[in-house]
Amino acid sequence: MQKSRIGKALFVCLCAMLLLAGCGSQTGPAKQEGASDKPKEKLTIMLDWYPNAVHSFLYTAMKKGYFAEEGIDLDIQMPAETNDPLRMAAANKIDLAFTYQPAVAIARSEGVPVKSIASVVRHPLNVVLVPKDSPIHSPKDFAGKKIGYPSMPLDEVNIQTMMEKDGADFKQAKMTDIGFDIVSALATNRVDAVIGGYKNHEQLLLDKKGFPVRAINLSDYGVPDSSELVIAASDKTIADKKDLLARFWKAASKGQDYVLNHKQEGLGYLLANEKKEFPLEKDVEEKSLDILLPLMNEQGQPFGAQSADQWTKVVDWLKKNKQVKPDVKPEDCFTALP
Repeated sequence: MQKSRIGKALFVCLCAMLLLAGCGSQTGPAKQEGASDKPKEKLTIMLDWYPNAVHSFLYTAMKKGYFAEEGIDLDIQMPAETNDPLRMAAANKIDLAFTYQPAVAIARSEGVPVKSIASVVRHPLNVVLVPKDSPIHSPKDFAGKKIGYPSMPLDEVNIQTMMEKDGADFKQAKMTDIGFDIVSALATNRVDAVIGGYKNHEQLLLDKKGFPVRAINLSDYGVPDSSELVIAASDKTIADKKDLLARFWKAASKGQDYVLNHKQEGLGYLLANEKKEFPLEKDVEEKSLDILLPLMNEQGQPFGAQSADQWTKVVDWLKKNKQVKPDVKPEDCFTALP
């Protein structure tokens, strides 16, 4: 599952020399409907994590031949680490990267020339999870409690923002580093709550394991409504491959439309591409897709549309919390494809 674990530390190495070895394994070739012998342009994209429900539109577009129709030979790669996609895109080792909206702004602040070209999930998935019978009902109740988090500064900022909005003192929370062991940490009562769990993944897994939980939404308590996932590219890639990127998104959008109208079939294309290192549970992915689709598509907006107002609010919040430099401009963090 993709993990929104970002912070300035993730971008320290962005401008370093990168080795191609160990950057992740690409998917095996999938038979595409409607494929032709016409020469195609190679385009590489790295997922935010192993394939899961949110990537159904890509695998559907590949299987249905939509990329082939646009003259694209799409190479889908997996990251070895969570910060690989944006790092590799910035170094022009790959063309496109699944990443997170705040991550792009933080990268720009560090002088890394990347931009978001499309919003994939237009609203947050990251939530605070608490046991269903927990006395925690709002952020003010975090005081005196152990809050598990995956050691990323932005999750601390999220908790601080929520507590201050709810009239509580952040210093009263006991932030506890649990790495990525989110499900186990909460299920075994090592912590009272966790942040970094997703409502379309960890919440579903906890419920399935017989440990029902409640979710507290970050955006209900002062954290700006942000795109959980975006697709980013380097400034150079955007300048050099503008037409190719536009054709890529045309095909990807057709894939998303197909999934909307043929959910089970689209999910099947995803499941056919699961990785043995990250096996998928069909019932969980079905529920995940039900949660995701309304967050990926909004009435009156094309798939991938980005909001200048949303970008401004996210960047202003990051500035307020000293996560980006004051001179970062929202309009430099994203671009629209033709």
